[in-house]
Amino acid sequence: MSLRKGENAAVAVPSVRVELGWRPGPGVPDVDASALLLLSSGRVRSDADFVFYNQPAHSSGAVRHEGKRTGGAQSLDLIGVDLGRVEPAVERIVLCASADGGNFGQVPGLRVRVLNAAGGAELMSYEVTDARAETAFILGELYRRQGSWKFRAVGQGYNSGLEGLATDFGISVDEPQHAPAPPPQRTPPPAPVRTPTPTIATPAPPPSPYVAPTPPPAPVPHTPPPAPPSPPAPTRVTLTKAAPAVSLSKQGGTTGVMRVNLNWEVRKQFKGWGSKRGRAVAMHNDLDLDLCALFELVDGSKGVVQALGNAFGSLQMPPFIHLDGDDRTGAVATGENLTINLDATQAFRRILIFVTIYEGARSFSGLNATVTLQPQHGAPIDFSLDECTVPSTVCALALITNNGGDLLVQREARYLVVPRGMSPQRTIDQAYGWGMQWTPGRK
Repeated sequence: MSLRKGENAAVAVPSVRVELGWRPGPGVPDVDASALLLLSSGRVRSDADFVFYNQPAHSSGAVRHEGKRTGGAQSLDLIGVDLGRVEPAVERIVLCASADGGNFGQVPGLRVRVLNAAGGAELMSYEVTDARAETAFILGELYRRQGSWKFRAVGQGYNSGLEGLATDFGISVDEPQHAPAPPPQRTPPPAPVRTPTPTIATPAPPPSPYVAPTPPPAPVPHTPPPAPPSPPAPTRVTLTKAAPAVSLSKQGGTTGVMRVNLNWEVRKQFKGWGSKRGRAVAMHNDLDLDLCALFELVDGSKGVVQALGNAFGSLQMPPFIHLDGDDRTGAVATGENLTINLDATQAFRRILIFVTIYEGARSFSGLNATVTLQPQHGAPIDFSLDECTVPSTVCALALITNNGGDLLVQREARYLVVPRGMSPQRTIDQAYGWGMQWTPGRK
């Protein structure tokens, strides 16, 4: 089964082998596979939850780095996962790749395959086709869902190497120099970025003029015009004050799912840096934002999807909205994620996407939070929460309304000041007239 970015599938076997593959050649950097075992908070418990070439086995025995197989037309790096031995506290196993001595734009044929450990049959695969200057990738993740395991193709890159990727999950990884090579120059890793894929339409060249082979010369036939360029692939849409709304139908996002991702700038306190292949060093992050959704369906039912009270929703039944989990990292590749089932568009009347500050800040000012709505079929929709000038701990991000079967996304970016004694949820409810009854809740 071949998956596209963002798609998932059930893992129906007790043990898997995750195979990272690429085509070696001149100028192709070496690639290393690794795995991070994460709690429901989206963070590791300690450096022991990082499995890579210099720490090849987790203490539980559930995850193992099985080493590389090189030579021939393909190189492989293998991670073994015994799902039955994964500790109950571990909610996700993030499967990563890092490039040594280059970037993934120089790595052809990059893909990940999930195999049945018993017999080696392929269960699913995902090929990365949009790599550019990234030096680390989250290729996929194994995660628990209602007592079973699933695999999701993630395909999100970092241009800050293994260090930048690992620190977003609460650890820091360094590597010693390889003798006899001199130590590489080190620069502070930049923040992770997403690089949109440019779209270039190339028209077909006109045919050569016709010339008769024998006299008398025949008239030169009419030369048809060049073929029109292929329609461009969906490009990224940015919602602003000047252009605050977009139709999902016009962007091609009418079926499948739409992923709503929130990430923010993590407040990091480094205990220290060692060498890249050395032991991991724990980090602190005191900021916790929560991505939430108020929904109203056409049958009149209303509710909220949020981590508070474990109201995670459902994708296949009402409300057709699901929150993946409660993240505390703010990582670009993970962060907080809501998924909306666009195949159930007719069931929606309106959806309000909003964010609350659970702890760690008194305002959105300076947090550099960004939101991306990514339809499975269609262009990504971006906007930033960078205009807060009041002591606000709740922000209405986007209002999605059903307009005759077409979902219209309206940028709100509305920062609300929570009155004393009132919850952020009740504040947002009153501002948009949802009319729900609220009781105290906790994570």
